[in-house]
Amino acid sequence: MLVDALGGRPGVYSARYLSEQASDEERCRKILEELGPVEDARRTARFECWIALARRGVVREVFRGTLRGVIGRDLRGDNGFGYDPIFQVPERGCSLAELSPGEKLRISHRGRALLKLQQALFGG
Repeated sequence: MLVDALGGRPGVYSARYLSEQASDEERCRKILEELGPVEDARRTARFECWIALARRGVVREVFRGTLRGVIGRDLRGDNGFGYDPIFQVPERGCSLAELSPGEKLRISHRGRALLKLQQALFGG
């Protein structure tokens, strides 16, 4: 997850933010603490997924999926993992952790990247 007001942190260190032993809840609470009183308009964030299609060690094409949202002010929902409880999806009016697994897959950064890969492989 990349949080704009935090200069893109935690970024590639998302799973190890704080420490490798920190729980998902601890990581979420740290992000909320760091954002503190930052106004809602500046709490933008995104998840990105990059998938490379390669053959015999040569990358043929790269597919990117992005999900944009905002960091809420508290943890909401029990579905999902990682930063899902604090990542709000404005067009859905809820956090990722409040969505069903199927709905989350349809809008997620991973789902979007996989769909692009599928289209490249099979058309459509």
